[in-house]
Amino acid sequence: MKAFMDKDFLLSTESARKLFHDYAEKMPVLDYHCHINPQEIAEDRHFENITQVWLGGDHYKWRQMRSNGVEEKYITGDATDREKFQKWAETLEKLIGNPLYHWSHLELQRYFGYTGHLCGDTAEEVWNLCNEQLQNKWSVRSLIKASNVTLICTTDDPIDSLEWHKKIADDPTFDVQVLPAWRPDKANNVEKPEFASYIAKLSEVSGVAVKDFASLKDALLKRLDFFHSMGCRVSDHALEYVMYAPASEEEIDAIITRSLAGEAITKEEELKYKTAFMMFVARQYNRLGWVMQLHYGCKRDNNAYMYQQLGPDTGFDCINNYAPSAQMADFLNALSATNEIPRTIIYSLNPNDDASIGTILGCFQDSSAAGKLQQGSAWWFNDHKQGMTAQMTSLANLGCLGNFIGMLTDSRSFLSYTRHEYFRRIMCELLGGWVENGEYPDDQKALKKIVEGICYNNAVKYFGFQL
Repeated sequence: MKAFMDKDFLLSTESARKLFHDYAEKMPVLDYHCHINPQEIAEDRHFENITQVWLGGDHYKWRQMRSNGVEEKYITGDATDREKFQKWAETLEKLIGNPLYHWSHLELQRYFGYTGHLCGDTAEEVWNLCNEQLQNKWSVRSLIKASNVTLICTTDDPIDSLEWHKKIADDPTFDVQVLPAWRPDKANNVEKPEFASYIAKLSEVSGVAVKDFASLKDALLKRLDFFHSMGCRVSDHALEYVMYAPASEEEIDAIITRSLAGEAITKEEELKYKTAFMMFVARQYNRLGWVMQLHYGCKRDNNAYMYQQLGPDTGFDCINNYAPSAQMADFLNALSATNEIPRTIIYSLNPNDDASIGTILGCFQDSSAAGKLQQGSAWWFNDHKQGMTAQMTSLANLGCLGNFIGMLTDSRSFLSYTRHEYFRRIMCELLGGWVENGEYPDDQKALKKIVEGICYNNAVKYFGFQL
């Protein structure tokens, strides 16, 4: 029997162990997509206890606590932090086979030196150990530095002032780059009741009175240029799916007018507007040399009763199995017609889309970048051992795994950098298995380049960051 999560955790072969310990384990972390708050980095926040850094905003954990029958009071309610931690510990011990079990214990091992296992009976011991270190050793910045992170891309709305990013950049005591990433979903969601109020804010911040598509593009261009001046080189979009429903500018103007007037938008009108919006911003990303990230395949806010109480991003989303791949191909083809496809990363929440993504990517690759179009790492409900293995296997089968830009945290927690280690162990186990099985030679020079590339070097080159 192997020891619980020891130094060779998830590494079952000699080749896997060599790839991880000799190469992957030593590589820095480039976290090119996350949801952490830059203000907390600028102010170097200190956490009073483990609940604050572990359970605040973590809808992964909240979902499992609800699955364990825990009252909402102990999840997002007014219970004490100690009570919430106890309920999480009692839930965690039941999560055999769940990635949260591994993530949580990697975080306890790497940051707090705890090699036992957290459960209801050990909760008090772990609570005291973690809190003592959080109060005397760890802050947001020290956690980032200890994790060997070189660069972080946050997720930011076009109307954001980016004041905290500027403060971080101007601070000579912190050498990790924290760059904004452009997330214009609110400007794209023309069907939402809050679209008009958001456009009013965009008009105010940009200095352009938005009344039609031409003025909307002008406003977005001003904000794009501002984000670019602040070091932004990455965009991100949360889409139901990548649609393609072309329409004339006159049609788009009419749709915007109706939405700004508070009128209901049909599904057909929504798709036409979003197609025009995405075509415009994609061309701008190409002009600016940015990377475009497309996240799709999620059905959000399914529990209306809980949404009314807690709002979005609180653990009530699921996989959507409707994603017409033909439309995504048509969208990319329309950009290709004028040679305006930016470097693009495509993530689907539905693992059944792996093969269609893999084959679409191959239609639009070119010499402007190695792996110009990427399949993003296994995302959200898929970032577990089986999901990561399946995504990388599909990418290897249909594309060029050696050009893969690897893992990201997609997290709101400053302890989540161990997800990179988790991914790297799984990746080395996969590659090592192929070597052991005679499917790839034991060529350490080539393997070193592949492993170090997927861990870090490919992303540095792909995004063009200066590190």
